[in-house]
Amino acid sequence: MIAIRQYTYFISFFLFAAVTSFAQKDPTLKPERSRELFHGYVDIEQRKALQSDGRDDKIFTPYANEEINIQITSALIGKVNDLQKKIETDSTVGGQGKVLYLRGLERLLRDLNANWKYGRFVVTYLPEVLSGYETSIDIDKKRESIESFIRGLEYDVARALLDCTAFEKNAGYKSSRNYLIKKYCELHPEQTFAMLRTTLSRNPDLPFADSLIIAAGHLYPKQLYDYAAANNTLANRIKKVKDPLVETVTKMTASGGSGQLYFPFLDNLVKGKMTLADIDAVRNDSIKYYKLLVKTHLDYRERLLNKDTAFEYESLNEMMEKKARQVFVNVINGLHDEDDVTRFRIIQPLNAQELYYLAVSSDGIIYTSSYTKGVFPLMMSRAGNQGDSVLKLVMFDRYRKFIKMAAGYNKLSAFLSSFPDRENASDLMRAFVSNLERSASLEDGVDVADSYASIVETIKPLAEEMLSNVMLNHNRNISQNNKKGIEMYRILEKLFLSADSTKNIDLTKELGVPPVYNIPYAHLANDSGRVNMQVFFYGEKSDMGIFNEFVNMFRNANWRMNSNAKWVSFHSLKGRPVSIYANRALPQETGEDEKAQRELCSYLERNKIYPTVTVHRGHSYTAPYTINQMAGSSKIVFLGSCGGYHLIHDVLAKAPDAHIIASKQIGRTIINRPFFKLLTDKARVGSNIDWIPFWKEFRKEANVPEFDDYIPPYKNLGAIFIKAYKIAMGETEPDLAKAGNGQLQITGSSNQ
Repeated sequence: MIAIRQYTYFISFFLFAAVTSFAQKDPTLKPERSRELFHGYVDIEQRKALQSDGRDDKIFTPYANEEINIQITSALIGKVNDLQKKIETDSTVGGQGKVLYLRGLERLLRDLNANWKYGRFVVTYLPEVLSGYETSIDIDKKRESIESFIRGLEYDVARALLDCTAFEKNAGYKSSRNYLIKKYCELHPEQTFAMLRTTLSRNPDLPFADSLIIAAGHLYPKQLYDYAAANNTLANRIKKVKDPLVETVTKMTASGGSGQLYFPFLDNLVKGKMTLADIDAVRNDSIKYYKLLVKTHLDYRERLLNKDTAFEYESLNEMMEKKARQVFVNVINGLHDEDDVTRFRIIQPLNAQELYYLAVSSDGIIYTSSYTKGVFPLMMSRAGNQGDSVLKLVMFDRYRKFIKMAAGYNKLSAFLSSFPDRENASDLMRAFVSNLERSASLEDGVDVADSYASIVETIKPLAEEMLSNVMLNHNRNISQNNKKGIEMYRILEKLFLSADSTKNIDLTKELGVPPVYNIPYAHLANDSGRVNMQVFFYGEKSDMGIFNEFVNMFRNANWRMNSNAKWVSFHSLKGRPVSIYANRALPQETGEDEKAQRELCSYLERNKIYPTVTVHRGHSYTAPYTINQMAGSSKIVFLGSCGGYHLIHDVLAKAPDAHIIASKQIGRTIINRPFFKLLTDKARVGSNIDWIPFWKEFRKEANVPEFDDYIPPYKNLGAIFIKAYKIAMGETEPDLAKAGNGQLQITGSSNQ
């Protein structure tokens, strides 16, 4: 260490001496008075760089690596000084030429000072830039082209040399600048259109612009559409390009703002399998447009199986999901109080494939009754009541999602029993749990975990088969030394075993996840010992009635109430300190409920009040708004709205350590109210939340058939799977000492 310090000191002293001696002028270097000023400009930029770290130590320190900093500083001082001397003493260069090269050197250093902190000047290239500058001078003063030399340089080196303006009159400057634009677009294809927009405005005859437009257009068709729709030089150039995709997208811009409706069909349009007129014929008919989306998706799906990916395949999936939800699911959900004929009239024109994609596209938002009474039975009847026929019709696309949903809505048994050949059903379920490690994301693994929680209660023989297949896949991955697969299947095996209480599986010990079965009271309270709760209300008429019932729950001697025009609060008078904050259920039509929520959230934030209980009271379609506003410290989440069970992963995205309670069916106020009352009573007496006895007590308070549709946190296997996998792969660290800290969300729907 001493030797290194001595070396660094020696280098620092040497560099200090170098820059000082130049500032005092080398006795052998006597520039003409007319050029002293320009040498001074270079000196100033040198000093700016050396002082950029706030220390006047004559060392340029852009990096933590001392050796790299010394090399860069050596170039900044020694190489720059040498260049100044070489320029000044070069007898082959006239006075104006010397000024030109000195000014170029100054601008080069000015570029360094202005941009290195923002990553626009790569400092490690400085020695190469200065050497390149010297070589470029040697070429330029011979009146030769610098193009071939520039083409052999890294982009960042070439850019610095061309931007310093010293070589603007060189015969190869313009072609070098054009090459630099091409090089930039090759390195940053996503910036091609932005670069061309700027470049073509001053250089409309840029060569190879068409090839850049074609290359970028094939990678980013939506960018191509946006730039082609503009009214500028680039748009005019795009319109002249001869390429099937570019020409197709250009035609789409003439649609009067409806071009996005064409994008899902872009590949078939380019290949001539479809015309804009074909889409125009259905785009104003939501049902026919959705049918065309599904038909095209199946076409693209078949091609994908043959390793042929279509343009904008993701756009097609996004649009299909959007239309499935907007046109169909939201409608049949909204008509849940109507008779079945009225409610499901809109889905009658759909075939089995279209109904299948309707189902898998609406995970998390479709009501249980919409699925079990409408979409599922109609899909089955359209496929001759044979489940294997359904999957064959869609080429087994997204089948894990479909099985997970069927299990969650208690329709998996009916689906599998519809297979004419029982062995085919067994093969399907073996495939369901196999090769999960090949998936790009965790979604397939989560679907398997979520499914088991339902299957183990309804189809125990199938659950046993799933456990056996998971063990087989675990061993397979061990033999292949596949870490991702090993961890996925190890976690699934422990989760499946834990569903059997006789196995006494301690998931905290086995998987490192925070405690699943309890939350200590101390982890719900803040530093002063207070438990803070927040309630989100929405402004439909039924919600207003529930708000009044909620307020009446706390009109007793145990609580003190405060209120204003936007929200109310309750504070315990007996027992442990507990505070509850709730926005008023103001009219939704005018957005008053949203304003009240914002004001309450702002108040809590300003006063550093972090709720450990958050309550959502409203229909299921408003639950995402509550999830979006809930505190990230949430540790218990109660999703009692319709289909709340299918929003678990949205909650985890906001609060990764949340304990989650959810309903797989219709959310019931008659269940949500006693849950919150029981929770607040336990908080007020300082009781820990032990889920198993809590659940038994909860069942007694809410003794209705729908209670069994509510899933306690220790049965949310998908949620636990995500937590455990992240810990196993080192993506997050468990904090078992504080497990349970955070916020409780209760999502209660007033649908019934």
